[in-house]
Amino acid sequence: MGRPAVNNHIRALRKQRGWTQSDLAEQLDVSRQTINAIETGKYDPSLPLAFRISLLFAARIEDIFLFQESAGQ
Repeated sequence: MGRPAVNNHIRALRKQRGWTQSDLAEQLDVSRQTINAIETGKYDPSLPLAFRISLLFAARIEDIFLFQESAGQ
């Protein structure tokens, strides 16, 4: 069984607002590298961080993050 994938719309939401990764990182009190890793799917944010992202973008978590089960499940 493969690992479930969690994709997201953070890059698009960030760019709509004209924010850099550094801008977003500062607002969320995380590193720019963390934002990059989340945007590229290399890191899944903790639940508290996902809620902070949701609040910042005024969007529901499920509208930002997309859970996809791996094939064969």
